[in-house]
Amino acid sequence: MSALSRRNVVRGGLVATTAGVVVPGLGAGAGVVAAADEASCPPAPGPAMVGRGDPRYRSLASRGYNRRFVGGPEHVWVVGTTAHVVRAVQQAVDSGRRITVRSGGHGFENFVADPAVEVVVDMSAMTAVSYDPDRRAFAVEAGALLGEVYRRLYLGWGVTIPAGWCADVGIGGHVLGGGFGPLSRLMGLSVDHLYAVEVVVVDRAGKARRVVATREPSDPNRDLWWAHTGGGGGSFGIVTRYWFRTPGADGDDPSALLPAPPSGVLSFSVTWDWQKLDRTSFARLVRNHCAWAERHSAPHSPYLALYSELALTRRPSGTVLMIGQVAADSGAERMLDEHLAAINRGVPVQPVRTVRNHSWLAAALAGSPGDPGPVYRLKVKSGYLRRRFTDRQIDTLHHHLTRSDYDHPGGSVSLYTHGGKVNTVAGDATATSHRDASIKMFYVNGWEDPRDDARHIAWLRELYRDLYADTGGVPAAADGAFINYPDTDLADPAWNTGAPWHTLYFGENYRRLQRIKAKWDPRDVFHHALSVRPALRRG
Repeated sequence: MSALSRRNVVRGGLVATTAGVVVPGLGAGAGVVAAADEASCPPAPGPAMVGRGDPRYRSLASRGYNRRFVGGPEHVWVVGTTAHVVRAVQQAVDSGRRITVRSGGHGFENFVADPAVEVVVDMSAMTAVSYDPDRRAFAVEAGALLGEVYRRLYLGWGVTIPAGWCADVGIGGHVLGGGFGPLSRLMGLSVDHLYAVEVVVVDRAGKARRVVATREPSDPNRDLWWAHTGGGGGSFGIVTRYWFRTPGADGDDPSALLPAPPSGVLSFSVTWDWQKLDRTSFARLVRNHCAWAERHSAPHSPYLALYSELALTRRPSGTVLMIGQVAADSGAERMLDEHLAAINRGVPVQPVRTVRNHSWLAAALAGSPGDPGPVYRLKVKSGYLRRRFTDRQIDTLHHHLTRSDYDHPGGSVSLYTHGGKVNTVAGDATATSHRDASIKMFYVNGWEDPRDDARHIAWLRELYRDLYADTGGVPAAADGAFINYPDTDLADPAWNTGAPWHTLYFGENYRRLQRIKAKWDPRDVFHHALSVRPALRRG
């Protein structure tokens, strides 16, 4: 999930905190992982077609994070190679069955668990991380979890990619949404370092095949690479492998081809007693945080190493929470002191702060504090802010977080500091169009009893609608929303009378995504409620 697809339980409140081969001409940048490396590896698992009578079926079909959605496909393919994926896709196309893919399983909507889905390709056995000398890039299979990607890149070569805070998120879907995390203000998004992608696609004749697309200007498949730099998952094909190399990185030394993280980080957690925050002090706290994020979203801010998430929980949870980290080998405590002083200025409540100094790798593997695992039924929404909330919006937040007619503690609105190096890339250089935001927001409600679905979903819908009342119940088109926190309400006119869902997620990049969709998935084999729609053919 992204981006930071993370959930945390704090005193009863759910808090958001940040899956025979026909090989066409591969164009520029083509190559394969060194044969010697492949020969030294043990045989890949699979392929295994796991049906409903197989004891593995329950584990595979139900491993999604959002417990509102549990799929029931006819079978799940366990795959270990790209050739296995091609076989699974070809069989589904030949038999007329709807197919989709799962990597880490952190999707928030029912794109994989949709009752119409008959075949799921499970990528969780494809986890290799290696250096590909032919491409001078690091190859990462789509089933690898972020924690293992961090571990292998860092221990092997002393490098990393800026990606999400939750170590058990799969890289397959995470990168497709852009790939945002605690180091992004300092290093950019994951896709800003994406060199190539391997995708299984289906052509107009119904033939499944493997394609490698790179960012090289001379690569005839470059548009397919571009679509996978923020165009979301489930629209073009099934990603089996990524290659990462920072643009402009020269030479053959792998340790110089991706950014190096600091040796240590300062992790922190700060709480404010909700009972001591009245409407005025709450507004001051939110206004201060938004102002700090806006003031320090420029690419040359001295605070790029500092990342924080202000979680505005419901009052019954007991505390308002801020978590984050400072990724710096020196000056970390000073940066945190100044950050907290700016956020708490004029707030008559003394916060309680907890800090921990530890190695970067230990922090990356630990992930965000208190991740409870896939036990909740969830509804999520998202948004970006270029400028701070208005006073009316802050008042709306306070109203819904303190409503006396709704006693559930599980809802929250989290404000993530954004910008920095993310905003140095042009909005059309990748499919990720949101390159001028200062804050990214995650709206979430979580609960356990399915009998309470309607009540808890309604609370979040009403908060979001009222917050964006001036723009049709959704964020302004210029601000937008985050595709890896998908929300099918944005495509429902009952809840959106403002900007179209595709404008909110993809901005002006959507038309190009549609053309790429029509070229690479002309039969619309890969689709879901918020997937890119193919451009209509003329004539």
